[in-house]
Amino acid sequence: MEYNKAIRDKIPEIIQKDGYSCNVKTLSDEEFLEYLEKKISEEVAEYQNDKNPEELADILEVIYRVAQLRGVSKEELEKIRIKKSEERGGFEKNLFLIDTNKS
Repeated sequence: MEYNKAIRDKIPEIIQKDGYSCNVKTLSDEEFLEYLEKKISEEVAEYQNDKNPEELADILEVIYRVAQLRGVSKEELEKIRIKKSEERGGFEKNLFLIDTNKS
């Protein structure tokens, strides 16, 4: 079966333990980033399909690595999130925008 996608570091070991062989190659950071950015959509779709919290963890894992490859640490990403939340708010009030009108 052909996959051609970014995988977690221990997946080759897991595949081999299950009695299969696999071909894996190590990509440059630039190449891997391209596949990881596609993987974000894949992980979001998986969450939308089954609403499993493990999929949320997968989304975070991919986002943290993308941020790292873009030169942003988890801590810096969290600072950005907090700043944005302070300036624009979070999502705690469950607000839903219907429309806008010019006054």
